[in-house]
Amino acid sequence: MRLRGVRLPINRRWWTITRVTSTNLKITIDGSAGSAAPYEQLRAQIADRARSGKLPAGFKLPTVRGLAEELGLAANTVAKAYRALEADAVIETRGRNGTFIAAAGDAVSREAAAAAQAYADRVRRLGLTQAEALSAATDALRARYAAQ
Repeated sequence: MRLRGVRLPINRRWWTITRVTSTNLKITIDGSAGSAAPYEQLRAQIADRARSGKLPAGFKLPTVRGLAEELGLAANTVAKAYRALEADAVIETRGRNGTFIAAAGDAVSREAAAAAQAYADRVRRLGLTQAEALSAATDALRARYAAQ
């Protein structure tokens, strides 16, 4: 369903529709001013659905070109979202076979443990105490999750 920039008469006035919705994934891209970048909206919605189980592990995602056409976005925008999701271990690309939702447990746990270890090493080199490092991490997490 493509509605980007379509002008529709509603109650004797013309309105411009700025939301685009994917028919099979139920992805909605809001093109209004002040909304997040389209690739970020796409990335966040796929990641949220994968983590909640609405998109199960092994679910085959549309091709970059197919999803871009369906949403009325540039192929590079969808490709950027897919690259970010792959870097976060949410999806995996299997060459010509396509792009799939990855099994969440192991890859995400390993990446989180590696990030935590890198943080621990860095704050130790900076000379922070364990309490100071924990406080800094807690503040950063609180700020990040409050922004969503």
